[in-house]
Amino acid sequence: MEVVLSVEGLEKSFKNRKIIEGISFEVRKGEIMAILGPNGAGKSTTIRSIMGILYPDEGVVKFHNHKEGQIPRNKIGYLPEERGLYRNVKVMDMILYLAELKDYPVKKAKERTLHYLKKLGLEGKEKVSVEELSKGMAQKVQFIGSIIHEPELLILDEPFSGLDPVSQEVFKNEIKELARNGTAILLSSHQMNMVEEICDRLFMIHRGQKVIDGTLTDVKNEYANFKCTIRGENELALLKQLPRVSRVEQKDGLAIIHLAQDVIIPNWLRQLPESLSIQELSIDRISLHEIFIDIATDQHTVKEGAAINA
Repeated sequence: MEVVLSVEGLEKSFKNRKIIEGISFEVRKGEIMAILGPNGAGKSTTIRSIMGILYPDEGVVKFHNHKEGQIPRNKIGYLPEERGLYRNVKVMDMILYLAELKDYPVKKAKERTLHYLKKLGLEGKEKVSVEELSKGMAQKVQFIGSIIHEPELLILDEPFSGLDPVSQEVFKNEIKELARNGTAILLSSHQMNMVEEICDRLFMIHRGQKVIDGTLTDVKNEYANFKCTIRGENELALLKQLPRVSRVEQKDGLAIIHLAQDVIIPNWLRQLPESLSIQELSIDRISLHEIFIDIATDQHTVKEGAAINA
């Protein structure tokens, strides 16, 4: 796929403290890439460097075929984590103003605004002022403002924050449709379930450095070993003696048994002893949320010393 955004060797320090170091990645046309990391990891600094809000100490940001450092504002859409609509302005006027800033035709912007207001459940709200909207409604308006000019690259910082489950589903489907239509999307979110559902690639930063860079499949294959959950009264010593077990968590009759990498599940199940008490049993891979927590808290229980580069 065609590379829309290329980030090479970004570094930034504040007061002699290095915030990001050697950050490099690409976002391709029609791809949804998640940039992840705990608070303070360097995500916002990276995004602001891409947007030209901050200037990195080292490194290069390239967009499409433009010269190094040239960021065409009319080709990029940005939904910041800190929402910033003018509260006393009517919805239609607000969106048209944002379109005008991107040199987008007014007539076309008005047509697209009415289309998206209806699509996102805000039909008839075009003459309502922003301050009369709920937080979720205002977020939908700002989302429309970020895509009204048909950007080739869309940067979304915590797009699901403050939305109810129904609105989250609407946003998720719209983001996926934008990608299907060729928009390159860079998404930052702490909601790992949503990231796991919609993103093609993951780039995770920890303490300003890359720790994961690869497709969701790559990450799952590398980190997401199987775990078996058993409900039943069993001695911890018995559970630890089961074959190919890396660690066991047990509480109130529920045991979570983390299995070693490359375990063949049917073979493993056949090796369970008859003495094992099983009221319920389920097997699945660990979630992206669990991987995130493991890396962000330096537990190193998922996979010691692992790093994804794909």
